[in-house]
Amino acid sequence: MGEGREERFSSLQHYRDPEYYSQNPVIYFYTPHETMRYGRMRQRYLKKHRSVLYSSLILSEKLYPHLLEIDRAAHERMDAMQPRMMETAGVTEELKAHDPMRWVGLMNELKAQVDEIILHELICC
Repeated sequence: MGEGREERFSSLQHYRDPEYYSQNPVIYFYTPHETMRYGRMRQRYLKKHRSVLYSSLILSEKLYPHLLEIDRAAHERMDAMQPRMMETAGVTEELKAHDPMRWVGLMNELKAQVDEIILHELICC
């Protein structure tokens, strides 16, 4: 900003030039590896379909805490749902020992079902 002097007040940067005095917000970014799969899915959904909410969360510095919370909730939900669905579908260690290919197929199917439920309940809400 030219040869002007930089002053910092709370979370705003104020630049003083001879011609004008302006404010530029400082936005703190988190590193992308902090948000996992469901957090990134939520971010893409917000950016594409709920752009006003996305901008609001960015400007209020609440986007990444929101994404981390969504990711945490999704993992908790998956950990709670998957064992019950495995029991209902009859996926057991015995099946794994006798017919591993069928067990893998059933596990992939259950994982896809859980992902779809999480997508509709937490990501695209």
